[in-house]
Amino acid sequence: MNDTLLLARDGAVATLTLNRPESLNVLNADMIEALVAQTTMLARDATVRCVVVRGAGKHFMAGGDIRMFAEQLGSPAAQREREFAAIIERVHATIEQLHRMPQPVVASVHGAVAGFGLSLMGACDLALAADTAYFTSAYRHIGLTPDGGSTWTLPRLVGVKKAMEIVLLGDRFDAQEALRLGLVNRVVPESTLGEATAALAQALAHGPALAIANGKRLVNQSLSQSLSVQLAAEAASFAACAARPDFTEGVRAFLDKRPPRFGQS
Repeated sequence: MNDTLLLARDGAVATLTLNRPESLNVLNADMIEALVAQTTMLARDATVRCVVVRGAGKHFMAGGDIRMFAEQLGSPAAQREREFAAIIERVHATIEQLHRMPQPVVASVHGAVAGFGLSLMGACDLALAADTAYFTSAYRHIGLTPDGGSTWTLPRLVGVKKAMEIVLLGDRFDAQEALRLGLVNRVVPESTLGEATAALAQALAHGPALAIANGKRLVNQSLSQSLSVQLAAEAASFAACAARPDFTEGVRAFLDKRPPRFGQS
């Protein structure tokens, strides 16, 4: 595996670090392949209970590698269209994995969160932002439309009108505005971002695994389901969770007035 993406483990928490700090962690071909490989592997690893995505250096991710784009400019238009379609297909394999993997995925962002960086953050289930982070869709500035699912996630998170503004204008906004819009869950001082991310990841990793996995799935599918279908899915999940040892532990811990110890049996 190439070193554009680093994997670290702390117990049940796996951390993926975008590792091109000298170029603001912009996405290139090597990082695309590393993201596909690592997210596929983590999704299948039952010992992983939470995944964190972060950036090395001073930024999370400033989008795609413009130098990689420039290399294609000499190709005929039809060939360029085919080549970029193939690239984006690989990029989207990662987005699908992040949405579908049972583990909750936490984005820990600071500095630039631009272009595909914004899309990648949107594909994560939760997001913590440093107070110095700044955000922009940015695609329109080089004559592109978004990839990475942001035209799917943004309307669901911020509403259609605001999503239009973010995509069509490409303006930059700060962490407090991202919090107000619902793009991130919490904003913390940059100096405490690592500590806050670790605490959130450990809380998820030590929670009831099936309840968390099913909760993620139920929320993600809800906007494309009828009420009746969603109610049936909730009933099936509730019953399945009630048959697990974590439910027994949770009830007993509540009655004993102590913190639950999930995953112990």
